[in-house]
Amino acid sequence: MNSASLHAIASVAYKEFLHIYRDRRVLLLLLILPPLFTLLFGHAFETSEISDVPAMLINRDNNPRTQRFIDIVLQNKTFRWRQAPPEIANESDLLANRVQATVVIPQGWSDSLSAGNPKPLPLYLDGSDINTASAAEGGVQKSLADFQVKERDIIVENLPDEVIELGKKLPVQIRKQFVSLMEAWTAETKILYNPKARFIDYVIPGIIGLILQLLTVTLMACTIARERESGTLYQLMVTSLKRGEIVI
Repeated sequence: MNSASLHAIASVAYKEFLHIYRDRRVLLLLLILPPLFTLLFGHAFETSEISDVPAMLINRDNNPRTQRFIDIVLQNKTFRWRQAPPEIANESDLLANRVQATVVIPQGWSDSLSAGNPKPLPLYLDGSDINTASAAEGGVQKSLADFQVKERDIIVENLPDEVIELGKKLPVQIRKQFVSLMEAWTAETKILYNPKARFIDYVIPGIIGLILQLLTVTLMACTIARERESGTLYQLMVTSLKRGEIVI
């Protein structure tokens, strides 16, 4: 691209700058669209911790053991719980119940735990919002894991003395392995390159680029439409300007 072409592009750009400065509607569009798009795309791509998900809890197994699980679930900040009566029939109708998740504790659930054959808890999720559904499923699974740990501790504390004495006779290495199996194994996580896990650091630059691309297309469409309506587009085409120079 030679200097004459650059001069022609600069002249057209200066003309468009004057048009935009004098056209209050386009100028207002330029001032409103960037922050509006930033808010919309930022909310759409947000992956931070989800909380206060409207959820419903149905308890059909009135049992002290079940109540211990409910106490743990109600402390989970992922949900905003509403307890429904056990006789409710439309438990899977999330829209009618105005919730995004429903947990049902079936009758005989605590007995199935005592028998060593636990019944799965029915969990209904709203799949139209997959991020919220995944967070809700993870929240219920975490509550179940916490409840399982507490129930295990209760069982260990109530073991007969004969079992405890028998355990003391086991080799030290076997006892250490048993204790290790009773505890949750964890991974030592080290987050690199984005240690604070900040959403804004790696998503906002892409959002800014996307907004600039949308603004460029929008302004170009508005400019060409305005030039065509006013009849000046044909005047530009009969000049020595090339089509590429006009578009740029």
